[in-house]
Amino acid sequence: MSVLQSLPLLILAGLCEIGGGYLVWIWLREGKPIGYGIAGALILALYGVVATFQPTHFARAYAAYGGVFILMSLLWSYVFDHYVPDAYDIAGALLILLGVCVMYYAPR
Repeated sequence: MSVLQSLPLLILAGLCEIGGGYLVWIWLREGKPIGYGIAGALILALYGVVATFQPTHFARAYAAYGGVFILMSLLWSYVFDHYVPDAYDIAGALLILLGVCVMYYAPR
């Protein structure tokens, strides 16, 4: 499977999933206007569409998304919530990312 083909889709889907989820989160947890929740729900639906463009099986694609989303959620939280990941967060994310690469890009 081509990294150049799948990586942009993994990143776009991650932005949709994390961005949409974040909008719903701040709507419900921080009392933002309902428009944040509606926008978040629409972006989350877009995530479901983007994922279908991956050139692999459902199980492998969604498992890979899970791993990539862990890293992206730490980056998102760092930028938007000023959360600083500790060494265990970073080590765990790197281990998971290594596993994703083995699972997703191993020749079959």
